Amino acid sequence: MIPDGLFGSIDPLGVLALLLLYGPAYLANTGAMVFGKWLPELTGIPIWRIDGGRNWKDGFRLLGDGKSWNGLLGGPLLAGLLTVLATILWGGNGVDSKPFYDPMMGLEHVDPWFGFLGLYGSAFFIGYVLGFGSLVGDSVGSFFKRRRGLKREGDVSSKAPLLDTLPFAIICFIFGLVLFPNQLYGSWQLIPSMIWLLILTPIIHRSVNVLGYKLGLKSVPY
Repeated sequence: MIPDGLFGSIDPLGVLALLLLYGPAYLANTGAMVFGKWLPELTGIPIWRIDGGRNWKDGFRLLGDGKSWNGLLGGPLLAGLLTVLATILWGGNGVDSKPFYDPMMGLEHVDPWFGFLGLYGSAFFIGYVLGFGSLVGDSVGSFFKRRRGLKREGDVSSKAPLLDTLPFAIICFIFGLVLFPNQLYGSWQLIPSMIWLLILTPIIHRSVNVLGYKLGLKSVPY
């Protein structure tokens, strides 16, 4: 049990607010499946593997067939669209509206370099960038799994739940804190909730995958 005060007292609504805020980026992996697997299967579009089929010096693939440029660049589109939807649904909500914060809260008080995109354009841009960060983290996790020989084979899980989940969440949060310091996403006051969400992420990730498997959206429950 983690005592209160070590990471800050847990605030369930604060953690939920953060999950809703970063949720679109978390779901970029679903978008990556759409663009990297489903659309190529339906349309015959070529799949461009990020590692080009190359092996690392240990004899294992760099990333494997599951990581493609199609997914890395197409997946964040879903995160961008979901961030726009959240802006439409919760636009105008302030700090008193927790957990349904306006993702663009405070944008009118700053002049970000991407401000020329307008409200919804900025929302899409932030969602896309965070979704891209999430997928970069997922690729980092895949790289280290393969270095440890924990690659996934067919219906056999890699049995590396932390490497399956934490890298994408950590790098996604880093992207938010570093790239959007003047927006809600970059608020350092969110760090305690980020730490708690990192603790919960493996559970959330597993639950979503099992649900997707039962609904027939995934071929494996992980």
